[in-house]
Amino acid sequence: MANLTAIKEFLLLGFGGLHGLQWFLFGIFLGIYVVTLLGNFLILTVISFDCNLQTPMYFFLSNFSFLEIWYTTSIAPKMLQTLLSGPQVISFVGCVAQFYFFASMAVVECFLLAAMSYDRYIAICSPLQYPSLVNLHTCIFLAGGSWLGGFLTPVVTVTMTFQLPFCATYKIDHFFCDLAPVLKLACSDTETVEKTTFLLASFVTMVPFLLTVASYAHIVAAVLRIPSAAGKQRAFSTCSSHLIVVTLYYGTLGTVYAIPTATRAAALNKIFSLFYTVVTPLVNPIVYSLRNKDVKKAMRRLMSLWVYAKGT
Repeated sequence: MANLTAIKEFLLLGFGGLHGLQWFLFGIFLGIYVVTLLGNFLILTVISFDCNLQTPMYFFLSNFSFLEIWYTTSIAPKMLQTLLSGPQVISFVGCVAQFYFFASMAVVECFLLAAMSYDRYIAICSPLQYPSLVNLHTCIFLAGGSWLGGFLTPVVTVTMTFQLPFCATYKIDHFFCDLAPVLKLACSDTETVEKTTFLLASFVTMVPFLLTVASYAHIVAAVLRIPSAAGKQRAFSTCSSHLIVVTLYYGTLGTVYAIPTATRAAALNKIFSLFYTVVTPLVNPIVYSLRNKDVKKAMRRLMSLWVYAKGT
């Protein structure tokens, strides 16, 4: 048993067998990663410096942008290394840390999306009570609870997973330390870990998802009661960007986990993982910068100030 648990590092196999496409894919994913970082940093900067965006909606958006930066950063650098140089060694502690932070960010995202939908629900369905119901205290409570819950939830799964005895084979057939490929290396029964993880994952995804669906059901009902077409469009435009992000995120998760892990090929698992670890974080700055009039106006004001300051 001592020999089984003596593994001090893992080998991330990455994508493998790309037949000369490594540099092409490296360039694409590096570009996506850079745009994701710059876009989310831009949103954070605009919200921080524009007094017109000091509202609960943009408070949650700034938290979301900050989350997306770390969400993709927990995965992308190592993935880019596997594309550039082939299989990469990652220490045992590094693998634990990567899986923990990735799982934490995923849970925080579920909670934050629910908090943002609650904010839109109150704004549209109870506009007169909005200032009192969604005040600074409420925003801090919802955002802080999302971050705290996100960092606490994966502790059980991470502890149970990395206390398992691992066989001599230390090769992880993935581009990061995800749960399923790590469990494949275990020499003991993983049923308890899998069931516990399933229960935790079901709770932290389904509860926020159902709350989000309930919020938007009430929002749609409220919007349909608005008599004028212009009023309906104005009301819906305040939550359309968030709805796009919610649909893409949960749609990707649903596609990934609707297919049983046992029947899912490793290559297909990597493709699905790319969507929710690399591609989805890119959507946030694009959607909120191109579709949100307030953010676009704030960006123009910030650019004008920068040009003016540079000219003087």
